[in-house]
Amino acid sequence: MRIEIWADVVCGWAYIGKRRLEAALADPAFDGVPVEVVWRPFRIDPTSPARSTPLEEALADPAVDNALRVCAPGLSPGENRTRVSDIAAAEGIGPRWGAAWRASSHDAHRLLFLAHEHGGAELQNAVAERVMRAHFVDGADIGDRRTLAAVAAEAGFADGAALLETGAGEDEVRELLLIGKARGVATSPTIVVGDRALAGAQPAEVIREFIARGGHRRELPDEVERLRHAEALLDRRDPLGSLVLLRPLLDAYGDDRNVLMLAARAYFASAQLGRARATLERLVGDTPDDSYARHLLGRTLQRQGLAEEAAPHLSMAAAMSPEYD
Repeated sequence: MRIEIWADVVCGWAYIGKRRLEAALADPAFDGVPVEVVWRPFRIDPTSPARSTPLEEALADPAVDNALRVCAPGLSPGENRTRVSDIAAAEGIGPRWGAAWRASSHDAHRLLFLAHEHGGAELQNAVAERVMRAHFVDGADIGDRRTLAAVAAEAGFADGAALLETGAGEDEVRELLLIGKARGVATSPTIVVGDRALAGAQPAEVIREFIARGGHRRELPDEVERLRHAEALLDRRDPLGSLVLLRPLLDAYGDDRNVLMLAARAYFASAQLGRARATLERLVGDTPDDSYARHLLGRTLQRQGLAEEAAPHLSMAAAMSPEYD
């Protein structure tokens, strides 16, 4: 059984959720059941600066203060930190609790990805534990690669520091963040088994019951999975993210009509009208009776200020499909 944890390592609930998942998996019901726990990236603070700032200084920023209040309605950031600290202590995390830095978790996510690539789930889990302990218990700056180098060494990932310096994992982590968004992940942590998801650091017994029910996720070819994720991002109003996932498909399957149509829609939605027009003209040229492609071409030409050129395409699309009238 594969269990995915979509989480941010600077999220206290992710660390608490890790402990609760471990408690759930310690249940005798899972004895002898092969379980692989894989960490996937999520960002709760995507605007955090590349260079870390002391947390007390960051909390003076009204935007940060407001964001924290949204996370815990009715509590001040200080009250919420006390609450989370008490819960962490109850889960055996400590003795001290409390981050000291507002740090970008991007490089930490790269380190986790690389740990899984080079050492599998067990090494990745060891790195995740040490990264979160460094951030929440030791008060270290995990936005600093020197901290991550030490963490990697402690976890037994000897090549981790050197790999980070090469930029390895950069594209993969950015894609995984988009895939998480496409799959509807919106909370850290979110535990996924098959096609089922459990949001939040739920109590161990809730997690145990969730895992026990299992889940099935139909295996699809990588190309089909990527296309579906790209379409989901477009549906979620992220055309630029959609195009990031589409790029390898455009390179490898540039003649595939489904790939081209989705790219045209993403170009149109992101106001890349020249690219949208070129792609749609190709599609209409190949299949003149495709009413949707012709309609979208007409709308693209309209947005380019070419009303006369747009008119025949819009008229033909309306004649073929009344919905475009």
